[in-house]
Amino acid sequence: MVEIRIPKIAVILCGCGSMDGSEIHEATFTLLSIDELGAEYKCFALDKPQGRVMDFVTGTEEPTEKRNQLKESARISRGKIQNIVDLKVNDFDALILPGGYGAAFNLCDFAKLGENASVDPEIKRVLTQFHEAQKPIGAICISPAIVALVLGKSAKPSITIGEVNDPVAEKLRKLDCEVIASQTNDCVIDIKNKIVTTPAYMNAKRISEVRQGIAKLTAAVLELVT
Repeated sequence: MVEIRIPKIAVILCGCGSMDGSEIHEATFTLLSIDELGAEYKCFALDKPQGRVMDFVTGTEEPTEKRNQLKESARISRGKIQNIVDLKVNDFDALILPGGYGAAFNLCDFAKLGENASVDPEIKRVLTQFHEAQKPIGAICISPAIVALVLGKSAKPSITIGEVNDPVAEKLRKLDCEVIASQTNDCVIDIKNKIVTTPAYMNAKRISEVRQGIAKLTAAVLELVT
């Protein structure tokens, strides 16, 4: 009997909530899509403080409050999560990064410095290793900015954040990325670099569109697994 190998996907989270961590809908849809397609996932996060903490009722920052990315991300993963230092590329077939402002505040400082931003060393390590191993990378919402910061100059990937004429797109072009327009319910596939991106809440009008785009991204990522 031929043994069927189940693909394993690493998912990087960065907190719990769209304004200061992982966008909960995007993260949940990612995990759901992986499961629906018959693959397995494991969640990882940095064991570090968030770049900011927000009051989701008022939409204002709470400068005196501190939250840990790993502990907050465990809320989404129902406690099944590991420190990203334990993420070994050889254990997985692909990588997916949901969005949320935490991706731009916690995993890097793109929200503050744009194209001049730096990426957390562990996040940079993981992205670089997956790319060098020619394993697919999926990036959702603002997470393509992290891909651009790490791989833009070397790989010159084709990515999307939805629109092509806004300030964020211009910053990504400065990182030698080709920025392609995409609807929320679709994704952009860079076959050469095995990078798949979708806009999600960068330009979403309906939650169903976000779900559709992430489902397409996940399917495309799995199709690129060799």
